[in-house]
Parts: sequence; structure tokens; C-alpha cells
Amino acid sequence: MILGIPKEIIENETRVAAIPATVKQYISAGFTVKVEQNAGALSQISDSDYKDVGAEIISSAKEVFSGSDMILKVNSPTIDELKMIKDNSSYISFFQTMKEIDKVKILQSKNVTSYSMHLIPRTTLAQKMDALSSQTNIAGYKAVLLGACHIEKYMPLLMTAAGTIPPAKVLVLGAGVAGLSAIATAKRLGAQVEASDVRPEVKEQVESLGAKFLEVKSDSDDGVGEGGYAKETSDDYKKKQADLLNERIAISDIVITTALIPGRPAPILITDEMVKSMNPGSVIMDLAAENGGNCSLTNPDKIINHDGVIIDGTINLAGTMSVHSSQLFAKNVSAFILHAYDKDKNKFNLDDEIVSGSMFTHNGQIVDERTKNTIEGAS
Repeated sequence: MILGIPKEIIENETRVAAIPATVKQYISAGFTVKVEQNAGALSQISDSDYKDVGAEIISSAKEVFSGSDMILKVNSPTIDELKMIKDNSSYISFFQTMKEIDKVKILQSKNVTSYSMHLIPRTTLAQKMDALSSQTNIAGYKAVLLGACHIEKYMPLLMTAAGTIPPAKVLVLGAGVAGLSAIATAKRLGAQVEASDVRPEVKEQVESLGAKFLEVKSDSDDGVGEGGYAKETSDDYKKKQADLLNERIAISDIVITTALIPGRPAPILITDEMVKSMNPGSVIMDLAAENGGNCSLTNPDKIINHDGVIIDGTINLAGTMSVHSSQLFAKNVSAFILHAYDKDKNKFNLDDEIVSGSMFTHNGQIVDERTKNTIEGAS
């Protein structure tokens, strides 16, 4: 079986889907690996690094796509890349199947067996394959560093001969992997940190990192979804949440938002009025920008200044740390492939729950129910 590693072509993408260490694993497992020329250059990996572990370097993307049994990518394919994918082959990358319906249909028409790293089940066995967590962990860390640069203030409390400098106030909305990473990073830098989440069970995690948990009182399980994800909340809960956040956002130097609901636009947590209440020079780092943003004024992949408040909607924060983001993503993908592949039978075990849970097209059919329902609802 031939694995193909094309160069990522989306603007500002620095990551690559395989590193020399994982290529070596694939070859040991019996795969042949073809890597497009300069695929790893932006992750500080040279073509010779890949060749040294047994990969074949290919000069054109077309040859990688047409000559591989399975394509490994970071981002979902462009339309031009979809045209190059070989019929009856396999494909894996990040892929928001409920948003990218047209691309799903093309993969279906080409009889491609497709897997999305977004669909990896949230189970103990699949933890080492959880690329969403590995990449959002990086994003949460980097968001704090960028926010600290934006505010033009010290982060920690400082006692100086010229007077006392109070610590920066950081508010994190959403205490999933990205939020917890942001909390830990802000605390390391000495900031005063508060956090809010619709799931009350994360309070202990937030407090264990030294932050104050802002809890919305509710008699129901509003916001508690399946697999550790959040879900849409009731109107009553949203009002209580807005009342609580109004006061805290107004006095924060940095607000980091991370709230995402699988398959849905990001919920608006920060309204125009809330932004107006913030002090000039304060910052919103919106990590939900890819799905529209948690701030009503977020402009995806743009940094704007709204009446003195900086709103940073940079989408690919993980890509700004290419060495470690590629390393972690590549290891997530290799863990998936080596778990799924039956070397003796030279094929994937499609009955495995992680494999089947991550698959969205197979044998010309859409096999992920959420994706199928979205497409049927749109037709």
C-alpha cells in the first residue's frame, strides 16, 4: 500500500501530515511512502530527512495524488486536489464534513474511503489519535502569547521602585483542551485568570490550574453534550451567562474564547455591546473564528481594531508553531493508521470502532450519519 504525503497549499499553512519518525514507522509496517518535494520545508524538515528514512521524494502533487493508495493531509482537499485523488483510494485529514458538503459529494462520487480527524471518537483508546486536542492545545498556548503581545502591558504582578504593577486580567471562555491550555499558560506568565464554561464538571480542572471558575447557576444539564463536548444551551441559560460575563469582560485585559459546538456555527458569547464596554488596548483572542467566532465582531483570519479593542480572529494558530504541531499531528495520524491497518491482510479493519467512527465515505456511500443528515437536510 502506497501512502502519499502532498505539500499543503492553503495560504499560511506550515504543517505537514508526516514527519521522518512516522514515515519510518510506516515503512517498517510494510507501506511505501511518497512525499511531495518540499512538503516538510515549513516544518523544518528537508527532503533529505525523508529520504534518509526510506521515503520516495516526488516532484509534483499530481503524481503523489494519482500514484497513492491513501493520501495523508492536514487540511481538507481543495477542489483541484480532489480532481487529482485516485478513484477507489483512501484519504485522511482534518475535514469538517457537515460544512464541506460539496467536497464530501466529490469523494463519494470517486468511491474514495474518507476519514476525518475531526470525527475521531472521544474514547480512551483513541486518545493518542486525537488531533483536535493536540492542535487546540497548541492554539490555547499561542493565543495567550499573542494576546500578551497585543495588550502592551506586563502579565505578572511586579513590585518595582517606581511602584506596583498589577497583574493582567485574563478571562477564558470555554474550558476544553484549548481553554485549559490558555489558563495554564496565562497563569505561568503571572496573570490573574478567570474562566467560564457551560459544563459545571470542568470547575475542578479550572481551579486546579489556579484560575477562578465563573459558574452560571442552572438546575439542568444545559450545555453538557456527548463525548465531553458542549451543546447548545437554552435561552434562559444564555441570558444568565451574558449577565455574568458582561461584568467580567468589561474589566479584562485579554479575553480568550474557545467555545465550539460540533457541526454548528460557533455560539456568540461576546456581543457588540460587550466589546464597547471593554477598555481601549484590551484584546479578544477568538479561537472559534474558523466557525464564525464567539465574538459578534470577529473577522475570521483578520486582526481588527474596533474602537481601541483588538479582536484577533487568526484561524490557524497551531500552524504558527509548525515544528511541534506537525510532530503531534503526524503522530496522531500514524497512531490511527497503524491501529487500523492489518498487515497480514494488507487492508484496514473497517469493523474497528475507531476506524468506522472516523469514516464518512466508503463504497460510494456517505456512512457518517451526522454528515448524511446534514446533506439530506440541505437538499
